[in-house]
Order: sequence, then structure tokens, then C-alpha cells
Amino acid sequence: MDNYNKYKIITLCGSVKFKDEFLKVQEKLTLEGNIVFTPNFFNSIKKEDISKETKKMLDSMHKQKIDMSDEILVINIDGYIGESTRNEIDYAKEKGKKVKYLESI
Repeated sequence: MDNYNKYKIITLCGSVKFKDEFLKVQEKLTLEGNIVFTPNFFNSIKKEDISKETKKMLDSMHKQKIDMSDEILVINIDGYIGESTRNEIDYAKEKGKKVKYLESI
């Protein structure tokens, strides 16, 4: 494919409670010419209804998205960064990925 590596790949990280902001940012970045990865789902399943095994699988999938990305963008509305997002930030930094934040920290 001639255009492979032409587009920057960005993974969005943050609390899924910010669904509306994720969708806005995803659309904006896509229209700017980026490939954008987001969390696997937002509202269809409650966090407390997910088994440990499934949670582990979803976390692994998101880390694989980070591995495929050039950078991550943290959706940190009102400065909120939860434990899972902190782990994703640490993981991205360990992998040498650029980390950006929607709101300054």
C-alpha cells in the first residue's frame, strides 16, 4: 500500500464516562487526517459487570492499540485521570510514545 505510514495513528485514552468528548475528538482528529483508535465500547456494558478475564483482555487490546500508535491523547476533562488511564500513560511512555493531553495538566 503506497500510503501506509502516511497517516499518524493516535490512540485516545481516558475514562469512558467522557464518551461525548471521545466522539468529538475522534471526529476532529480523523478529519485532520489521522487514524484514531478509541476504547472498545462506552455504554453497552457496565464496568462492574465485566469479568476479570474480560477486563484483562480489553486492557491488553488497548495496549496493543497503543503499540500500533504514534502517540496517545488523554481525554482528561477537568483534570480527571483514573487509574487505568494512568497505567496506559505509563505504558505509552515506556514504549516511547508521545503523550498529549486534551486539557493542560
